[in-house]
Amino acid sequence: MAAAGGDGTGMGMGMGMGTGTGTGTGTGTGTEAEADSDGGSEELVLTPAQLIRSLEQAWLNEKFAPELLESKPEIIECVVEQLDHMEANLKRAKRGDLKVSVHRMEMERIRYVLSSYLRCRLVKIEKFFPHVLEKEKSRAEGEPSILSPEEFAFAKEYMANTETYLKNVALKHMPPNLQKVSLLKSIPKPNLDSFVFLRVLERQENILVEPEMDEQGDYTIDLEEGSQHLIRYRAIAPLVASGAVQLI
Repeated sequence: MAAAGGDGTGMGMGMGMGTGTGTGTGTGTGTEAEADSDGGSEELVLTPAQLIRSLEQAWLNEKFAPELLESKPEIIECVVEQLDHMEANLKRAKRGDLKVSVHRMEMERIRYVLSSYLRCRLVKIEKFFPHVLEKEKSRAEGEPSILSPEEFAFAKEYMANTETYLKNVALKHMPPNLQKVSLLKSIPKPNLDSFVFLRVLERQENILVEPEMDEQGDYTIDLEEGSQHLIRYRAIAPLVASGAVQLI
C-alpha cells in the first residue's frame, strides 16, 4: 500500500527537492509506503526528490531493457498524487510569480517522464503479449507481478482481439488443418542476449558474463560502483531488478 503525503510543491528538481520546500504555496512532506509482513508493518518514507528519482530509474530501465520489467504501481500512484497536490497548490499561488512558472514547467517534465514510462510498457505488451501473459501465468506465489491489474486486462483483451482478427481475416479461409495457430510460437520472444549500457550503483563481484563454452572457462567480472559498461542484458537482468545497476 502506498500513500503520498504533503502538498507536494517541493517536488521540483533543483528547487527545494532536498528539503521538500515549495513555492510558498505549501510544503512537501514526502511519500510514505507501507508494507505488511508477518503481521508487522514496515513504513518507508520517500522525499519528493527520491520519489522522482525512483520514477526516472524505472523509466530508463524500462526504456532500455529488451523485456517487460516488474510493474511499479506504488511509484505511479504516489507520483500522480503528488502532481495533484502540486497542481492544487499552484492554483492558490499569486499570479505572475516566477517560481510558479518554474514549478509548472517541472510538473510538465514529470508528466512527460510518467507518460513515456507507461507508453513504453504498453508498446512491449503489444509486441510480446503472448510471452508476457505466459510469464504472468507461470509466476510463482509471492513473486512480483510484471503487470499491473490494468495492464493485465489490456494484455488479455489485446490477445483476444488479435486471435479474433486472425480467425476472421485469414484462418477461416484456410484448410482445416491450418486453421489453428499458436501465438506463443509465432511471435518472437524478447531478445535477452542484446547488449545494453549500464551504470553500476552498487559494487558487484563475480558477475558471470559468458558461460563456460568448450574448453574455455566461465568469464566473470567485478562491477565497481560508478563504472559504466556495455554488457549482455541476460547477464545483468537480476541486477536491474534489484536496483544494483541502472540502464542508460
